[in-house]
Amino acid sequence: MYHILAVDDDPLQLELRKAVLESAGYSVIAALSVRATTRALERGKVDLIVMDLRYPNVQGESDCREGMRLIREIRELDANVPIIVLSGWPADIEGQPEEQMVSRVLLKTVRPAALLETARELLPAIP
Repeated sequence: MYHILAVDDDPLQLELRKAVLESAGYSVIAALSVRATTRALERGKVDLIVMDLRYPNVQGESDCREGMRLIREIRELDANVPIIVLSGWPADIEGQPEEQMVSRVLLKTVRPAALLETARELLPAIP
C-alpha cells in the first residue's frame, strides 16, 4: 500500500483530499503545517506528497514563499519522492527553481478524478 502525505493549512480542504485519496485505497497522512510535514517525513516512508503552495508566514499572511521553502526542505529530506503542488495561483511557482523540484502543478480546485489520475501516474504499479 502506498503512503501519501497530504498537506494543507485549510482543515476542510485537507480532509476532503484525504477522503478522496483513501477512497482509492491509499494510506494518507495529513499535515496542517510546514512543521508537521517535515516531522511526518522524518518519521516514516512517504511515497507521494500532495501539497498546497501557500501557507501562513510569521505575520499570519498566506505566502507562497512558505510553500517554496517547504519544497526545498522536502528535497533535503527525500530527493526522489514525487510532489504534486495544488495551487490557485500557479504563476507563483512558474519559472521558479522550485518548479523543477516538483512532479506536477495542478490548478485548484482540482477535480477528485484528476487528482487520482495524477497520483496513479506518479506512483509505480504495485506488482
